[in-house]
Amino acid sequence: MSRVAAIDARAFGRVAVLLGGRSAEREVSLMSGNGVLQALRSQGVDAFGFDPAEQPLQRLRELGAQRVFIALHGRFGEDGTVQGALELLGLPYTGSGVLASALAIDKHMTKRLWHCEGLSTPAWRLVGSPAQAREAAAELGLPLIFKASHEGSTLGLARADTAQQVDAAYAEAARFDSAVLAEQFIAGDEVTCAVLGEGAGARALPLVRIQAPGGNYDFEHKYYSDDTRYLCPAQLPDGEEPAIAELVLASYRALGCRGWARADVMIRASDRRPFLLEMNTSPGMTGHSLVPMAARAAGISYEQLCLSLLESARLDQGTAAGAGAGA
Repeated sequence: MSRVAAIDARAFGRVAVLLGGRSAEREVSLMSGNGVLQALRSQGVDAFGFDPAEQPLQRLRELGAQRVFIALHGRFGEDGTVQGALELLGLPYTGSGVLASALAIDKHMTKRLWHCEGLSTPAWRLVGSPAQAREAAAELGLPLIFKASHEGSTLGLARADTAQQVDAAYAEAARFDSAVLAEQFIAGDEVTCAVLGEGAGARALPLVRIQAPGGNYDFEHKYYSDDTRYLCPAQLPDGEEPAIAELVLASYRALGCRGWARADVMIRASDRRPFLLEMNTSPGMTGHSLVPMAARAAGISYEQLCLSLLESARLDQGTAAGAGAGA
């Protein structure tokens, strides 16, 4: 990361850090965005915070923004909508482009693509009613995980261990999204793998193994509790980490991701086979977040990570900002 450390922060011009937003993950985004904002300013970047829930995006031009760091999570930030608006404004931004963002936020479409590419992911069905949820349980078996198809941060996620719990689990997921995924439960180790870069140049960071109390890695244990254990190095059996990293890199490239992302993976205990769960194209940057943790294990500080991501900002159709360090 020595090249990152040598970047002239002034070359980025004025940088807007998008934070907050209108999704169910607003509070997490505020934590991520404020962390990024502080880190960029500490490195001499002329950065300012911008909440698209409070003012229209076209104000970015009026405020002199030349490059954008997206620290939004969930809908209206991670789903291609903000990316499309920034394309129209001609403002290079961090992370994946319009199509990859739209695909990755949709768990059903992501899994369809991975399945077509021969990448392992748990069996699933898209359900839209309690009756369809019961049909999915009969077909896929129990336990079953119900997920809001367009949410992250474990919002709209519920588990059904018995047939009597299916309706309630479906209803919990349906509170957040009309499209609900019923997914086969994989029992085993949970790991996450962050990726930096693009195409053939993309590289995986060290895996992080997650050990949440009772195996329940919910919203509270993800962002606020200190009871969850994170192992990095992940301390997996020999050969497993590089194999999982290759699987994640293939899944990242299949979606057309760029800049950065983080994939969640379950390793089935019975045969140690890894299964892709989902791809996050605007990962958290909070004090409990996993990408900064993996970066530290690779010798990359939080500040260096932010600078590197900012350097990679670009438009779908074009290069990095003319005023940017990557131009």
